[in-house]
Amino acid sequence: MNPIAKAFTTWAGNTHFTFSVTQGIGNADLTIGFHHGYHGDGSPFDGHGGVLAHAFAPDDWRSHYDTDETWSVGAVEGAIDLESIALHEIGHLLGLGQSSVEGAIMFPTIPPGVTNGNLHGDDIQGIKALYSV
Repeated sequence: MNPIAKAFTTWAGNTHFTFSVTQGIGNADLTIGFHHGYHGDGSPFDGHGGVLAHAFAPDDWRSHYDTDETWSVGAVEGAIDLESIALHEIGHLLGLGQSSVEGAIMFPTIPPGVTNGNLHGDDIQGIKALYSV
């Protein structure tokens, strides 16, 4: 399973949401894209080592990843784990903001070479409070 699909599976396992892949952007509720620099959404990427990705709240449903970053699957020295960042960005797609709890997937930073493939209690509490689950 690809790392972004695994991230969606993790959120689905901790929420009432279900996710599936669709063919054609016209049928999609959420979109994922890889871009660099200015890419037309008003939030340009700043090159390697800066902003890794961004996502827009539930009224927009877009998530973008910076192609100038060194992405990895799993912990690789000097690279960013795609699943960890996808978990974070999907949280934003679902409406969560940043967390001040270090170790939470919604904490705003993760260093290169580190993975965080699990939701923290703070993440789960946040999503349950947001959707009254």
